Amino acid sequence: MRPSMRACAAVTVALGIIGPIAGCSSPEEAPSDAHTSAPTPKQEKPAKAPKGDVKAPVIGVGKSGTYTTVDSYSGAKTTMSVTLHSVKYVTPDEIGGSTPKGRFAVLTVEVKNVGSKDGGFHPYGMMKWEDASTAAQEASTLENTGTQDVDTTYHPGQAVTGDVVLDVPRKGGKALYRDQLGPESIVFALPSK
Repeated sequence: MRPSMRACAAVTVALGIIGPIAGCSSPEEAPSDAHTSAPTPKQEKPAKAPKGDVKAPVIGVGKSGTYTTVDSYSGAKTTMSVTLHSVKYVTPDEIGGSTPKGRFAVLTVEVKNVGSKDGGFHPYGMMKWEDASTAAQEASTLENTGTQDVDTTYHPGQAVTGDVVLDVPRKGGKALYRDQLGPESIVFALPSK
């Protein structure tokens, strides 16, 4: 092979190796990257999801509602049913509790796992109260009435009936339960008397 051909071959080989390497970091490829990740309409679909979101059921005394709970570790979903049997406004002396900021409301609820996976109902720290004139306020308490503890994990078919004691500013309004950080899972309509 002649020296000029060797030089030409060496340049060709060098360009063959350097060309793709240089091409990988070329700023000219940024638009094509944007083009390949252009399924932007697919990424926008979750933004449209609120139209299909189910509003939290609002239940009054004697009524039931269901919500879907998602296990934070496994992602497994199951359906929980909650029945509001009664609401009673009590004084601290009636439950042997501390002094509330407002008044104590005792909600007697029945919680049942009607799904096929384990699921939880954990009201402590996840209950708020609001009405037409007052924005949502933390309502959870550590008070109890000595009934069964509904704050637990339920296997499919298991149920517990017990009390949830809330500290609410006044009678009436709504108690909002959030299963996780997000929108309400279930809303309890509280009587005004």
